[in-house]
Amino acid sequence: MAIIIFIAILSLLILVHELGHFLMARKFGIKVEEFGFGYPPRLIGKKIGETIYSLNLLPFGGFVRMLGEDPTALKLRGAKSQRAFVTQTRGKRALVLIAGVVMNFLLGVVLFAAIFTKLGVPEPVDYLTVTDVAAGSPAYAAQLRAGDKIIGFNDTRGFIDFVNTHRGETITLLLQDGRQVSAVPRTADQTPEGQGALGVAITNVDTVLYPLPERLVRGVWYGLKEAMLWGKDILVSIGTTVWGLAHGVKPQAVAGPVGIYEISKDVTATGWLNTLQFVAILSVNLSILNLLPLPALDGGRLLFVGIEAVTRKRVKPELEQAIHLVGMALLIGLMVLITFFDIRRLIS
Repeated sequence: MAIIIFIAILSLLILVHELGHFLMARKFGIKVEEFGFGYPPRLIGKKIGETIYSLNLLPFGGFVRMLGEDPTALKLRGAKSQRAFVTQTRGKRALVLIAGVVMNFLLGVVLFAAIFTKLGVPEPVDYLTVTDVAAGSPAYAAQLRAGDKIIGFNDTRGFIDFVNTHRGETITLLLQDGRQVSAVPRTADQTPEGQGALGVAITNVDTVLYPLPERLVRGVWYGLKEAMLWGKDILVSIGTTVWGLAHGVKPQAVAGPVGIYEISKDVTATGWLNTLQFVAILSVNLSILNLLPLPALDGGRLLFVGIEAVTRKRVKPELEQAIHLVGMALLIGLMVLITFFDIRRLIS
């Protein structure tokens, strides 16, 4: 079952990506020769209009095959030339290339928005929520537990100041469920390093369940912010990895298909909300990776469009094609290497 869910997740991410290319190509009148589910060899195919919709043997994702996608197809003439990808304006080609990235990012936004709509949106509230209690602390002895809500305080700073000014004295806290708990905050010399006088972690942010229509709107907004935050973290992580490689540091947190499968197996076992979050993160990650200016990726192809815009002339089609082929070979080799290390780590 876990492998089926994993394949379904990867297929969804890649199909959404390819759907972006497909829709944008159709918008500009570019002929899409085939939209495939999975990768060849083809099992079945049906031509609808001018496009073959196919089901293929390898069930990982899908692909879009456009007329004139090969840079060397500039030799096309007549009506075919007008509908070929390679003969379109720079702007149209750039939009078709970036559409897959945008679709993956939007999928991440939608999934994050669904999570926020279901659970509520995180906002400052007029009470404090206990997020952690240190074992053996005054808070633990007073039977405060994670999830308890302390009323009478609307910011963490005010609560910390109140506790610190009453070190060694008995304080009483009123909880939202009506309970009252008493505790004696530790003096400075009694407080362990890394803990506060009460031994409790708190926050004044909680998930708020607005009426559904308002929650939907707020969910989309928070979904967008969450996707952007993950995108920023992924970019920082990529930059750190590249910097480390340049200085001879072996990356420790890089996973290939096998590593991602192991993570997905653990995550999907914890429930559908965590699974949605995992898929959303993967989708944002895929959008960022595809934007990298590497040959064979969308970002690499966009780079050639950018070079053309600056120099006002195309890179020789044969050279561009050769660079993409070499880039694809290197990416496949890197994936095989990462997969090897994933398997070795699992075995060890």
